[in-house]
Amino acid sequence: MFTWLLAAALAASSPATAVSAPPVAPGPPPMPETLPAEVVVPSPEEVMALPPGLLEALRTQVIERTPRGMGRLERLVAFMHRPDGLDIRYRHDADLTVAQVWETRQANCLSFTLLTIAMARAAGLDAYGQEIARTLSWYAEGDTLYFSNHVNAGVRIGPHEYTVDVGSDSVMTRDPPQRVDDSRLMAVYYSNRAAALLSEGDNHTAGRFIEAALTVDPGYPSAWNNAGVQRLRMGMPEAAEAAFRRALELDGSHDGTLMNLAALYASRGEHARAGEYRRRLERLRQRNPYHVFIQAVEAERRDDYEAAARHYRRAISMHEAEHRFHFGLARALLHLGDASGAGRALSRAHDLSKGAMQATYAAKLDLLRRKGL
Repeated sequence: MFTWLLAAALAASSPATAVSAPPVAPGPPPMPETLPAEVVVPSPEEVMALPPGLLEALRTQVIERTPRGMGRLERLVAFMHRPDGLDIRYRHDADLTVAQVWETRQANCLSFTLLTIAMARAAGLDAYGQEIARTLSWYAEGDTLYFSNHVNAGVRIGPHEYTVDVGSDSVMTRDPPQRVDDSRLMAVYYSNRAAALLSEGDNHTAGRFIEAALTVDPGYPSAWNNAGVQRLRMGMPEAAEAAFRRALELDGSHDGTLMNLAALYASRGEHARAGEYRRRLERLRQRNPYHVFIQAVEAERRDDYEAAARHYRRAISMHEAEHRFHFGLARALLHLGDASGAGRALSRAHDLSKGAMQATYAAKLDLLRRKGL
């Protein structure tokens, strides 16, 4: 999961015409002259390092039990999840090093990806990171849905490529994962840590992690966005603007940056420019089925089922293959008394899903049939 910030709070989860503002050359994020002695930014090698205990467990439970190939990958994945193995538990904010995952047995999609790649390489497999740049994912924090991006691990065995993904059940996307190098994964790690520190008000330490992110991958837009937030909080609005504008040069559809620039210009009384960025953001959102899906979920929570059904149908028209859109429509239609339509929507959700979700939909369809709906 990639994290980016709004200027005032955490962000919720084709190039457009540039505004007329003069170009500002971004520099490195501002750093304080002195920092607490305990502040340590791990190197990329330290982030990926396998501690001795984990290496020994990997050797005895995976490497020595299966020859290199598909069998070894299957045993490796089982080892990460089994109660008598690592028994890794998902936690959305667990942006940890590989050693910290070993200590806590907790990981989010990023730290799980780092762990998978490090262990797979140690086991003699060709492993690499993958990025899905446009997703909607969510995690349990009240009833709030958060936008984020997503990473997972790829493994090549002979001519075949496989994906290992801890968060696939909670990620919506239309796009296949794209292979990325280790520098992007490290930038995601450092930028996520910076975002967490900014949310805690530790702006100085956040600056250290932002600097690390931009050092390993100066082309990572979310790190520039977080740099802008950090600069604002350090009382440097011009430097913040430069960082935000650099983020948009790299990704013209970055939600958090568009919102941040709109807020920055509004705070300076430049309402025409702020409005331009808000309109640009709204145009992007109205073409995004996941934004429409969130509108549907919000309408459903307000018990406005007519609006919810309308938004679900629009999301489906933009991305018909997402089973959750059809399931949402089925819920809304049931509340509206359209049992027949709900059954059709639920049946389509069932056909588009697989595994545990397909079994869940099958049970719901069976319940509808038993009730004669």
